[in-house]
Amino acid sequence: MTYVPPEYSRDAFNCPNCDVFSHQVWMDDLMGFVREGDHKRGRSLPDGYAVSHCDYCNGLTLWFDGNIVFSNSTTAPLPHNDMPDEIVKDFNEARQVFSISPRSSAALLRLAIQKLCKYFGYSGENINADIGKMVANGLDTLVQQAFDSVRVIGNEAVHPGQIDLRDNPDTALQLFNLVNFIVEEMITKPKRIREIYNKLPRGKLQQIEQRDKSSKPAIDS
Repeated sequence: MTYVPPEYSRDAFNCPNCDVFSHQVWMDDLMGFVREGDHKRGRSLPDGYAVSHCDYCNGLTLWFDGNIVFSNSTTAPLPHNDMPDEIVKDFNEARQVFSISPRSSAALLRLAIQKLCKYFGYSGENINADIGKMVANGLDTLVQQAFDSVRVIGNEAVHPGQIDLRDNPDTALQLFNLVNFIVEEMITKPKRIREIYNKLPRGKLQQIEQRDKSSKPAIDS
């Protein structure tokens, strides 16, 4: 399911406490959630504050002027299920620091795609050069753009440049989706196709192999 980031007054989104997409109940006081014995005692919140209550985990998130000021987790998306374990660590570290420092999370995501380059069989030493080699090997244009977006924005996060993530944290948030997109396109989709293809009858697979052999042009000696 598509990740839906928390948004003020929205009826449902991925809860920042449990990460599950769930219905949210909004309130401007804590009536019903603070009890003394058998008696409910409401606590009104100051102006500008609100609380969202997750129906799935019963977690509460405190908001002020439309922004989250307290929760038990982060608003950044979860890593893709097929993301390699060594890259999940960097991805989750980027999630943990996102609310505090979008620049730090962008730099960590740049490291994540650097490791992805190595995972796909490239050097992993120069991301730009590795992407160029992938393009020469037929990399899809959208995947190339995802790679380059994370590379450039992650680089600008740690070096003076034209993109300042302190002014635009939503840009850093989108980088998480781009890394997940790369994993979906380069790991998940090929895996799904191979799983289906390998279930074809053995005789059919042999016919396909023979067809493809006969279709290859002869090489002059």
